[in-house]
Amino acid sequence: MTSERLTPEQTEQLEAAAFRSLVAHLRERTDVQNLDLMNLAGFCRNCLSRWYQEAAAERSIPLTQDEAREIVYGMTYAEWKANHQK
Repeated sequence: MTSERLTPEQTEQLEAAAFRSLVAHLRERTDVQNLDLMNLAGFCRNCLSRWYQEAAAERSIPLTQDEAREIVYGMTYAEWKANHQK
């Protein structure tokens, strides 16, 4: 099935599932630093959380930067830095 054959709802559901898988993968791979991601891929966990927050703002959903980061990191940013940042 190509993307042209998907309904907008199917596309959104699949994109959301892919995003959740990416976030889960990044939560498991705490050995991969944000700097490594930025250097290799041009984005990092902070970028994902910013994009999440921007998407919320576009929909008039109040979400702070800290709340968006907690969604992506699975914990507060301070906790993640203390536990995993080298």
